[in-house]
Order: sequence, then C-alpha cells, then structure tokens
Amino acid sequence: MIVVSSSSIPGHKIVKSFGIVRGNTVRARHLGKDILAGLKGMVGGEIEEYTKLMAESRDQSIDRMISNAEELGANAIVDTRFTTSMIMSLAAEILVFGTAVLIEKE
Repeated sequence: MIVVSSSSIPGHKIVKSFGIVRGNTVRARHLGKDILAGLKGMVGGEIEEYTKLMAESRDQSIDRMISNAEELGANAIVDTRFTTSMIMSLAAEILVFGTAVLIEKE
C-alpha cells in the first residue's frame, strides 16, 4: 500500500477513488512514564517516553487506515493527514485520514 501526503503519485495515475478512509487510536499516559517525564521536564530535553508513545500511536492509526482502504479494494492512499485531540486530561486521540484510490503505472 502506497501512502502519501500529496494528491498524486509520480509515475502512476489514479483510476478510481473510493473516498475517505481513516484510522485512529486513543492512548492514555502511563503513571510510570509520567514520573520519568516530570523529572525530565525539570532538567529539559526531549521526553523520549512520550515521543515513543506518540510514534506507536501514529503507526497503529496508519495500520488501521490501511486496513480500511484494503477492505475497499484500494492500493494507495493520497492526501494523507494527521490530527490529534485531547480526549481528557490523561488521554489523546491520533487520527489519520486520506483518500483511498486505485492506481496504475503510467
């Protein structure tokens, strides 16, 4: 599955559009990681625990979007975008969406 943020894929033409597909996940913070992050916040620098959590969340959301597209018969997703939102004080949602398409080589 080809997933791009652009509206086209070089060397390919879109022959069919299946519409919007999406994948999301809601993740809660972990108390142990919060303690480490709090300590890291005092001295500065990247909070690797949260960076890893967000990366895992993005990957899971992308996997779910790809599954949605495959169910429709697509072999690519164009115009892919990400958004995040806070669900509650301890949880956030990662949403990825795009347009599922069928492409052929030109």
